[in-house]
Amino acid sequence: MDDENSNNVHVGLRCTAGMIITIYNFTQILTKQRFSHTTKPFILTQIAPTYIHTYIQCVCEREIFCPNSHSSFTMMSLNGSSLVKNSVTGVSRTQSQSLRLPVRRPVVVSMLNNNNNRPDRNVSVSVDSAVKEVNAPVAAEVDESDGKKPSASVGGGVEDVYGEDSATEDQFITPWFVSVASGYSLLRDPHHNKGLAFTEKERDAHYLRGLLPPVVVNHDLQVKKMMHNIRQYQIPLQRYQAMMDLQERNERLFYKLLIENVEELLPIVYTPTVGEACQKYGSIFKNPQGLFISLRDKGKILEILKNWPQKKIQVIVVTDGERILGLGDLGCQGMGIPVGKLSLYTALGGIRPSACLPITIDVGTNNEKMLNDEFYIGLRQRRASGQEYAELMNEFMTAVKQNYGEKVLIQFEDFANHNAFDLLEKYRTTHLVFNDDIQGTASVVLAGLISALKLVGGSLADHRFLFLGAGEAGTGIAELIALEISKQTNAPLEETRKKVWLVDSKGLIVRSRLDSLQHFKKPWAHDHEPVDKFVDAIKTIKPTVLIGSSGAGQTFTKEVVETMSSLNEKPIILALSNPTSQSECTAEQAYTWSDGRAIFASGSPFDPVEYNGKVHVSGQANNAYIFPGFGLGLIISGAIRVHDDMLLAASEALAEQVTQEHFDKGLIYPPFTNIRKISAHIAAKVAAKAYELGLASRLPQPENLVAYAESCMYSPKYRSYR
Repeated sequence: MDDENSNNVHVGLRCTAGMIITIYNFTQILTKQRFSHTTKPFILTQIAPTYIHTYIQCVCEREIFCPNSHSSFTMMSLNGSSLVKNSVTGVSRTQSQSLRLPVRRPVVVSMLNNNNNRPDRNVSVSVDSAVKEVNAPVAAEVDESDGKKPSASVGGGVEDVYGEDSATEDQFITPWFVSVASGYSLLRDPHHNKGLAFTEKERDAHYLRGLLPPVVVNHDLQVKKMMHNIRQYQIPLQRYQAMMDLQERNERLFYKLLIENVEELLPIVYTPTVGEACQKYGSIFKNPQGLFISLRDKGKILEILKNWPQKKIQVIVVTDGERILGLGDLGCQGMGIPVGKLSLYTALGGIRPSACLPITIDVGTNNEKMLNDEFYIGLRQRRASGQEYAELMNEFMTAVKQNYGEKVLIQFEDFANHNAFDLLEKYRTTHLVFNDDIQGTASVVLAGLISALKLVGGSLADHRFLFLGAGEAGTGIAELIALEISKQTNAPLEETRKKVWLVDSKGLIVRSRLDSLQHFKKPWAHDHEPVDKFVDAIKTIKPTVLIGSSGAGQTFTKEVVETMSSLNEKPIILALSNPTSQSECTAEQAYTWSDGRAIFASGSPFDPVEYNGKVHVSGQANNAYIFPGFGLGLIISGAIRVHDDMLLAASEALAEQVTQEHFDKGLIYPPFTNIRKISAHIAAKVAAKAYELGLASRLPQPENLVAYAESCMYSPKYRSYR
């Protein structure tokens, strides 16, 4: 069985019939094999010699485990001697290589058999510490004989199963574990834990008896209880922490809670509360919920990606933390954004949690407050830029494609303007990339404008648009509006752009400023005399639509809103900046200053406003309307690239979901209560466009894309365990 000329790691196993043995290293499953004969030897080959730390795990899966079998799994050397007392005999090898492994005493784990009986719980497992010689062979054997448990080596009758008590502080120990989903460990596994919803049968089958109170509750009652508990907190950040704790404790309960109470909990798990969570992330950080990649990891990014336990990743949300919402540079603590976005990908778009990966690229921060905060969790250095930054991002993008393939969606989130546009432009032809700040915001705003036309009349080409803010969001929205007008009128894009005007910190963007403008602002430099003040730009341009994407709060002043109202019977005012503190104006201000005539929507939610006896319900131009369904559409079609026409299709699909009942309330967006159906319709339109453009790889095309999208959605319902 041995290959004398090979550097492969060899593992010899003797197993009970039907047993599954899984061999792992610290980051991935190397092999998994079912044994059909009573004692069938098994040799593992083709293990790259670069795995410095190797350990072996014996997992006997309950559905095929043979009844009345008792197995012990013991590491041993290859010189013929056992490493653990009372274990099996060693296996010799002619090659002179040998491996000395300091093996800890076995621990007892539990197993089940396939006839639902409870087998004896005497399965013992031993695993090795770090492999000192990479090419040295490792042998393991499963012995059916009963082994005696080693005696305790520490006082008080407590067995030193980890070897920590018998080791000195300067000695290395191995942080090994046994992943058997039963008993106490099952209650600590968020993917499978059901809490008090475990049935009586499941409690017996999985050794949970006594670990839980005797009551058995259903999923719905758990949701009711959790909502009751969350509502007891008066501070939003406390509610956010309660939700994150639940996600780490019981994943399916978390998503069921979020799906069924999305309008109430969306502001908690995402904007505006997530902004405060990012600001205080270092203080509230408990467990890693994604990958942190820093400048120190250059050259190792592919290895880091392999450290993530889930291998079939479909969506990555990545940030470098430089422009978190309207809060600026929060560095490494921007991780709250990818975590929150991907929670919504699952809850609203139905992407499996195991297929989602949040990532933060830590290149430092220029935020002095963060650098001086003793609880800051990132690199304490000024933010890298230029070639150093570009090289790290290029390694990251290359590693993602190499590890996860062509069809993994990479969503750029909250990058600063200068990097956001460059990254999108650089990788949109080689990767499946999407920038939610540029493209997602644009799509949701365009959908709102299409809906608003039902209230004000005319077509997009009949309106004039003025933006306060010319960054990622502003220019992204402007471009998509121009594209839609071009599509509707068959006019050149250069002409339709003239319907859109932008104001930045230096005033109206005009042609005389062309030489000093950043490249992404230049398409919006029209012929006009310079205008410094925003309100003067309104008086000059006479827009019908006012859009705020400045990230500066209270910039839509009373004078601004009153001027818009004097020019339009029903002024469309969109205050899009997040979080709430950065909104250009509040809903109450917009309705009051416009005498209740404004058609208003915002980036963050506002409560209904009563004015002159009428209740005005403002819409929320939240990207969560678009990106979950958009991502689902890319996945179900197997799209390999994102095209602007897909964004237009998403906008039109969202606008179609606004009914007359919604218009009667002044809404230009549908309620979030039906967000999963909305996402399915958006996904279908995006997928159809991918097939039309020849960018879809999942063939043949399903006949009913809406039904297919719904069938692909993740369900948070509990599974029944054997």
